[in-house]
Amino acid sequence: MRQIVCLSTSPWHPIPTRKQQVMSRLEDAEILYFDPPVSVIAPLKDKSARPKLRAWREPGERVKEHLTVYALPPVWPFFNKYRWVNRRNQRKIADYVNKIMRENGFEKPILWTYSPTSCDAVDRIPHSALVYDCVDRHSAYGGLMDPKMVDGMEMDLARRTDMVFATAESLCERLKAANPKARFIPNGANYELFVRASEKLACPEDMRDIHGPVFGFVGALQQCIEYDYVEAAAKARPDWNFVFIGQEKPGVDLSALRALPNTRFIGLKKHDVLPDYLSNFDVCLNLFAASELSKDVSPLKFYEYLATGKPIVSTPQPDQILQFAPVIEIARTQKEFIDRCEKALGDNDPERKKARIEAGRASSWDSRVAQMSGILREMKIF
Repeated sequence: MRQIVCLSTSPWHPIPTRKQQVMSRLEDAEILYFDPPVSVIAPLKDKSARPKLRAWREPGERVKEHLTVYALPPVWPFFNKYRWVNRRNQRKIADYVNKIMRENGFEKPILWTYSPTSCDAVDRIPHSALVYDCVDRHSAYGGLMDPKMVDGMEMDLARRTDMVFATAESLCERLKAANPKARFIPNGANYELFVRASEKLACPEDMRDIHGPVFGFVGALQQCIEYDYVEAAAKARPDWNFVFIGQEKPGVDLSALRALPNTRFIGLKKHDVLPDYLSNFDVCLNLFAASELSKDVSPLKFYEYLATGKPIVSTPQPDQILQFAPVIEIARTQKEFIDRCEKALGDNDPERKKARIEAGRASSWDSRVAQMSGILREMKIF
């Protein structure tokens, strides 16, 4: 059986992202999955991070028959600002990964990474092939980083890899300058889970007192969301309800929306119960605002919306949304958003619903991982 070491940018728990979806489906491989490290100063900002500083001393967690999750040792901060700090951190990470590999009988696995910072670790970890799966424009996140340095680390990594995948065409084209073999593979949907929402499911308790049409958003409540569109619509149509499911990110001011009587924030929900909520939405919302970050996003939740067959109203970001224009509503202004929401409420065409479900099926994670595996087999990596 082939062996894979995955250096992830998302912890295995609690929210499944592309990393978990891909690794879960590579069942013909034994996989060591490493959660991203936390900074030694993380508890100063978030007390709940304190246990994570010690998690690397715990045994790995066997989450699937073929997959074990490990925590990495804590790292020094400012690694996205100073390359010398990153090199020091990555030496420590590589030493730990090598130790875990030895304990599990791994010799030269496929090294599959999601982080540009790993460019300073990959040469220290024995591997038979190197894969970089690029899921974001990492330098666009802001904060304590030097964007030019982060971009430089990413290009250094891409040059060393045997294969590069990217979730957006713009990301792929940029990375081709370093690795001409780069391929565009968008995010996908857990189709089998979310197609359940195409039928009427029991309404969750925290939505049962809502009366009237429900426009729902699922995803991280971060700064790149077009909240002004929702505020305008909620004020113009007090008979409509806007429901947000997801974790509020630091620095996001939602006070104006929270003050409205027809908006509701119900927090983060477990992945397996999301179909219950989506089934009780009348319309699903994809709300990325125009920005450097959003143009390179591959909106995972959008593909899950498709699988439900529900009407969708979306901003035109990112570009890959536009290919679905025949079966969704696209709004470029606040007025258009209100008009498109009205139109979506009346979208009862069974053929359009069927077309959305089929688009969700074609965008399933099974399909995406089959594409990746096929490419890697052609290259003799798999």
